Amino acid sequence: MSQPLATTAVVKDDTQGIIFPPGDLYSDEPPLESDLHREQIELLVRLIKWHWRERQDFYATGNLTVCFSPNQKKSEDFRGPDFLVVLDTEKKDRKSWVVWQEDGKYPNIIIELLSDSTASVDRGLKKQIYQNTFRTPDYFWFDPVSLEFKGFHIVDGQYHELIATPEGWLWSQQLGLYLGVVERKLRFFTPDGQLVLLPEEEANQQLQQTNQQLEQERQKAERLAERLRSVGIDPDELV
Repeated sequence: MSQPLATTAVVKDDTQGIIFPPGDLYSDEPPLESDLHREQIELLVRLIKWHWRERQDFYATGNLTVCFSPNQKKSEDFRGPDFLVVLDTEKKDRKSWVVWQEDGKYPNIIIELLSDSTASVDRGLKKQIYQNTFRTPDYFWFDPVSLEFKGFHIVDGQYHELIATPEGWLWSQQLGLYLGVVERKLRFFTPDGQLVLLPEEEANQQLQQTNQQLEQERQKAERLAERLRSVGIDPDELV
């Protein structure tokens, strides 16, 4: 259920005579299509926040309303992006992204997750809004079921489709990362091709590396012991 709007005073833009509604607005997004959609959004948000954990100049979230027009609440034609990142802004929690309260900033990158009920809007109306109104430089869509994956970058005000690498990855100029599908999930890759990991994945990778190093040391010690035995020395007597 959507939350009631806060009673913050209206904001007036004296340059254009526009009176904006309160800026302290709650997100008003519909339920997600499936567990696949929810898990994919959570994965993307967790990955970028962990990868940029030392940074304080970005905002990343998912399934959040972007309030960009005083009349938006009167229309059902637009719903917020499934995943978005805004750069050069304060890293803090928000109830929604209210453009007129954020120095006029729009998302730098948007990812939509296609479904049977949203695919036509994501490929059509939303793409036009992100291109013509938001001017969002990087726009991607991904279908968690069919694995359809496309990306676009604005050039001279128009979206141009990105060309995939041989691995099937697409470059996000805004993130400085590749996006690609791994085990049916959309993931990020560094410019040198390394998979961006979750904290638990990093911990598991470090554990595996430690175990490999221990195994290598064990094998090295065993080889040394065999050499000593071959020349008549009992390695146990050296301990």
